[in-house]
Amino acid sequence: MNETVHRGRIGPNAIIRIAESLEASQGRQAVTDLFHLAGLDRYLQAMPTEMVDEQEVVALQGALRVQLGIPAARSVSRDAGLRTGDYLLANRIPRPAQRLLSILPPSLACRTLIKAIRGNSWTFVGTGVFDADPSYPPKLLIANSPMCRGATAAEPLCDFYAGTFERLFRRLVQRESVVTEIACEANGAPRCVFEVRW
Repeated sequence: MNETVHRGRIGPNAIIRIAESLEASQGRQAVTDLFHLAGLDRYLQAMPTEMVDEQEVVALQGALRVQLGIPAARSVSRDAGLRTGDYLLANRIPRPAQRLLSILPPSLACRTLIKAIRGNSWTFVGTGVFDADPSYPPKLLIANSPMCRGATAAEPLCDFYAGTFERLFRRLVQRESVVTEIACEANGAPRCVFEVRW
C-alpha cells in the first residue's frame, strides 16, 4: 500500500463531539447509524484519540446531512462546535492566558485570540486555509473547508466552526459575542466567512 500521499489531519474533536451532540439529541442508535453511514464503524468501539484523516470529517459531515437533513444536521454540528470550545477551554488554553484575555479590552483580546487561532489552525482545517481580519466586526475565513467540502446547499453548512469560535469569543473576548457564517463555499462563495459581533 502506497503511503506517500499526505492528506490533511484534523483534531479528533470534529468526530468525538459530533457523536456526543447527536447522542444527546437523538440517542445512541442515531450515532450508530451515522457512523455506519459514514464508514466509520470502528469509532463506535473507541473514539479517536489522535488527529484523524480530514476525509473522515468530510464523510461524517456529509453523512450527518443525509441522515438528519440539513437543518437538524446544522443544529448538531453547532452544538458539537460549542462542546469543542468547552473542551479547548478546559484542556488546551492555559488558565493564565484565559484570565489575561478576559481582562483585556475586547479589541485587544480579539487580536490576541485570532493570533492563537491562526497558530493552531492546522489542527482544525486540514488542507484548508485559515485567514482572519481582526478589525471590527472580526472575520475568520476558511478556504477549502472540510465541514462543507463537496457539498452544495442554499444555506451555510460550517456550523461546527461557528459554534467553536462563538464559545471561545464569548468566554475570552466579549460575553455577548455572536458568530454567524455569512458566506459558505457550499453556497458558491470563494471561502467560508465567519463574522463576530458583540
